[in-house]
Amino acid sequence: MARYIEHPLIKPGAIEARTYQQVMAAGVLKKGNSMIVAPTALGKTIVAVLVAAERLTKFKGSRVLVLAPSKPLAIQHEESFREFLLASCTSITGSIKPEERVKRWNESQVITATPQTVESDILSGRYDLRDVSLIVFDECHRAVGSYSYVFLASNYIQNANNPLILGLTASPGSDEDKIKHVCENLFIRDVSVKTENDPDVRPYIKPVKIEWVKVKMTPELEEIREHLKRALKSRMKILKNLGVIDSINAGKKDLLMARGRVQNRIARSTNPPKSCYRAISLIAACINVEHAVELLETQGINPLQRYIERLRKKNTKAAKGLIMDPDFTRAAYLTRKASASGIEHPKLDKLMEILKEELRNTESRIIVFTQFRDTLEEIYQRCLREEINAVKFYGQNSRSGEKGLTQKQQREIIKSFRMGNHDVLLSTSVAEEGIDIPSVDLVIMYEPVPSEIRMIQRRGRTGRKRSGRMMVLITEKTRDEAYYYSSMRKENRMKKSLRGGSVEIDVAPLPVKEEPRERPFIYVDSREVNSRVIRELKGMGVEFELRALAAGDYQVSDDVIIERKTTQDFLNSIMDKRLYRQASEMVKSFKKPVIIIEGEDLYSGFIGPDAVRGALAAVAVDFGIPMIPTRSPEDTAAMIKRIAIREQEEKKPDMRVRTDKKPLTLREKQLFIVESLPNIGSRYALRLLRRFGSVMGVMNASEKELRKVEGIGKKRASEIREVLESEFRDD
Repeated sequence: MARYIEHPLIKPGAIEARTYQQVMAAGVLKKGNSMIVAPTALGKTIVAVLVAAERLTKFKGSRVLVLAPSKPLAIQHEESFREFLLASCTSITGSIKPEERVKRWNESQVITATPQTVESDILSGRYDLRDVSLIVFDECHRAVGSYSYVFLASNYIQNANNPLILGLTASPGSDEDKIKHVCENLFIRDVSVKTENDPDVRPYIKPVKIEWVKVKMTPELEEIREHLKRALKSRMKILKNLGVIDSINAGKKDLLMARGRVQNRIARSTNPPKSCYRAISLIAACINVEHAVELLETQGINPLQRYIERLRKKNTKAAKGLIMDPDFTRAAYLTRKASASGIEHPKLDKLMEILKEELRNTESRIIVFTQFRDTLEEIYQRCLREEINAVKFYGQNSRSGEKGLTQKQQREIIKSFRMGNHDVLLSTSVAEEGIDIPSVDLVIMYEPVPSEIRMIQRRGRTGRKRSGRMMVLITEKTRDEAYYYSSMRKENRMKKSLRGGSVEIDVAPLPVKEEPRERPFIYVDSREVNSRVIRELKGMGVEFELRALAAGDYQVSDDVIIERKTTQDFLNSIMDKRLYRQASEMVKSFKKPVIIIEGEDLYSGFIGPDAVRGALAAVAVDFGIPMIPTRSPEDTAAMIKRIAIREQEEKKPDMRVRTDKKPLTLREKQLFIVESLPNIGSRYALRLLRRFGSVMGVMNASEKELRKVEGIGKKRASEIREVLESEFRDD
């Protein structure tokens, strides 16, 4: 007879008592910031629920924040926590208006959300993480680079009163360095690992049988590939003769590295040879052909046909050269001919054969994964012709003229599939991570992917309730085989790195919380809200407020405005003449405008070095605007902070924001009036209005009363009274 968890915040009879889940939850509460690595369907979410219940009980009035990388997954977590906990639960995603998000945050104990939305709200000052007693990072292997998880973990550790971090994943990475990197970014010190072979787990794991289904290229596809390879080889030979690559068999990674070397040479040279620009164009063409070959080998005729049509519309030298190439032209002609004749990739016939066989004698639920939405559409149309009851599931972004699915549509599709209204779910990668699709008997991968994480995620969609199967369609003697073997090698390396049990991670000490102090304050243009720069500024303790600025991106004082441009944006602004218009606006509005140029590849674009130097000279000499180079967003943030500190030294006046729009609301009008007083900017205006209750109250306050407001000293109070009381002279 099943036992159930008993806890004041857990609904009676809601959670089966599994020893391994209780042990992992206890470990998190005892050891602190932790990562749980366990196969999909082992109930990592239940562990998070158990930890959340304890934290909410221990820290009265606190909140739990559960982050998930996609909207459907965030909604799913909301439903799970509401099912298990006696607590108020809600979800926050980008599709919800900011005012409603703030309301939900303030009224709920458990908030499930997408990380980008929470990051945007924190940077905008809508709420903070101080009273969050637990933050859960689902699919925590994403915590690398500039992904929002990294910023949120750092902000949480710095600001939370009682922080605890829990990371959940089935696949943290292929080697120890990657795993350690994720742990460092999330301040994790303990990794708890459960594998299919652990005795306490084995009763709950259903085996998944993997089958390789191989197909052979048809003669028509072989002929098209041969012409594409000839077009590729001819360009590779030229690149080798130019000394750009070492071998005509260089792969895409080699081509990207070669492009970087050529771009650096252009950047360093005052007069780079024309061969450099020719090499850049040839490399771009080679990458295009490489992608065309991949589509042909792994996807089929129609996806390739659509890609060639998109190439024809491009106006680049690389695309034009390909369209005029005899071999590429022949490949394009054969592709059109094959498409008109109804020739398809042999995978498609094999897939239909498998689906019909599986659905003939059973009530199977099947998921078919494919990498490209074009292929998804092709499979769907074929299912319609074969009278197979299938439904499409993909992301919310619109591509190639097709609108993405709304969050509501995604939920309805999953619900319909779960209820048995469809036999086959055709999905892109959006259903890989965590989406709750129970009772799936078979997962079919239309193509292998060279990522061990994605392979594990896809395989985890089956074997939940009973034994499952996964089939991988592989085209013989193509990159399909290479991708499959690559993912298997990476998965084996990951398993060697994580052998089960509990692993202590040696990471840097947690950051020391900064003592409250007067920090530099800046106004940031609202269009910079998604910039990595403001993440860095937040981490550096810089206070800022998002506004629609009249000119520039960062206002650090009454006199100084900073326009930040990446090197690519700088080059684009030269071409569309935007640079000079912006420079003119900055000079008109501010005494000391500054332009920061971020990046180290200013001379590696398609604009000649002399044209770039001419633009730099015009801005510096004609407009008198200094330009400061920085290497990265982190470097830019540090430079902005340094300028702000310099401008806001003691005795410097509080600044007034210069915006595009006039105040509209009553509050904005009140602030606008008080900000007009001498040396009073937005912060001091807000303090004055809060102290005296109204504009009239501020105006009637005595010098002594004014000095009681934080930051209003004797000199400032005296100047305010002088302005208000002095007789107006019409001279």
